[in-house]
Formats: sequence, structure tokens, C-alpha cells
Amino acid sequence: MGVTTSIAQTNAPKTLLSSSDGISDLSIYPNPVSSGKIYITTKENLTKEVEIYDVLGKKILSESLFGKELNISKLTAGIYILKIKEGNNSATRKLVVR
Repeated sequence: MGVTTSIAQTNAPKTLLSSSDGISDLSIYPNPVSSGKIYITTKENLTKEVEIYDVLGKKILSESLFGKELNISKLTAGIYILKIKEGNNSATRKLVVR
């Protein structure tokens, strides 16, 4: 007689780009961008720590943003991951550069 063991495993999907985050009224525009500048606005309008990663996870840019305008003219065309931290809240978004 053989013994059969079954193990139940739950793989809850993990979302990289969550739409429910802690930053109120987060707006990133224009997206897609072709002008070399993006604007990031929030309800609180506090200083933001912004990090931009390429699709392989390599950090391309890290900057403190005191206003709402971020210069991204050094980025080549492609898809990037934008991580924004404001106070104790953070959010992740996709950024398309043309």
C-alpha cells in the first residue's frame, strides 16, 4: 500500500501596481510622456521621495521632489516603474516614456 500525501498551497496573486495605496489623490501626468517632464500631485502636497526603476528592477533615478515637476529628460523611451513615498505613505505606478 502506498501513502499519498497532498499539501494544499494557496498562492494569492501579488500585485506590483496597486491602485489602492496610501497616497490620497495621487496624480501623475502626462503618462505616456514625451516632453521630458512629468508632474506628480497629491492631496497633501508634501515632499516626495521618487525612485524610477527599469523593467529589470535597476534603479535609474532617485530624487526628492519639493514641488510637482520632475525632470525625466535623461530617460530613454521605454516602460519604467515609478515608486513614490510621501510621509509614511507610498505608491507604485507604471510610467511610459516615448
